[in-house]
Amino acid sequence: MSDDIDEDGDNKDPAAEKQSGKPGHKKPRAPRKVTQQYIENSAAYYLGRFASSKAHLRDLMMKKVHRSHHHHGTEIAEGAKMVDVMISKFERLGYLDDAAYAVMRARSFFAKGTPLRGIRFKLARQGISEDDIEAALSALGAEVEVENLDLAAAFKLARKRRLGPFREPDSDARAERREKDLATLARAGFSFDVAQQVIDAPSVEELELVVAPTGAMFI
Repeated sequence: MSDDIDEDGDNKDPAAEKQSGKPGHKKPRAPRKVTQQYIENSAAYYLGRFASSKAHLRDLMMKKVHRSHHHHGTEIAEGAKMVDVMISKFERLGYLDDAAYAVMRARSFFAKGTPLRGIRFKLARQGISEDDIEAALSALGAEVEVENLDLAAAFKLARKRRLGPFREPDSDARAERREKDLATLARAGFSFDVAQQVIDAPSVEELELVVAPTGAMFI
């Protein structure tokens, strides 16, 4: 038997790889019937490629349960128990850690120029608890060492999108684009006050002093 592993973490069946008769096309394969081993293999394969919260991983595995229910008559409640057993096991082994995941994702969202309320919203959508969200934001604040995380995030987004002081040093061009630049930051979720501080900053250097007056390495 082949030792290759498919996207579900199971051994590939060479017969299932045969073409349907049309060049470049593979014969459609019915979803596998879920078992405890199948759920754990699938979850392990996914976690080997992507970080995940418990809630997100549970949702992914429950989709497999529902497909198995449709094609094989698997009881939803039985499949859900398998998923819960896997979640508990992986959490015990350290493969799943919502607190650590929240810190990592908060750092990533901030680096992309996401405001705090946007980070909260994104983490909550991924099933992270309020306590873990608060802890992640506290850890982010301690790491970044700036007084206003939103202002620092807006700085990052403005730099990325070349808004306000990051535009070419042409005062007329900046003035013409001011309202659109403010609207860009507003759509990203920043308050008017934060957007105005960034877009109306005289220069990048002066904006840096406002964002990090102590010289913190937030950039």
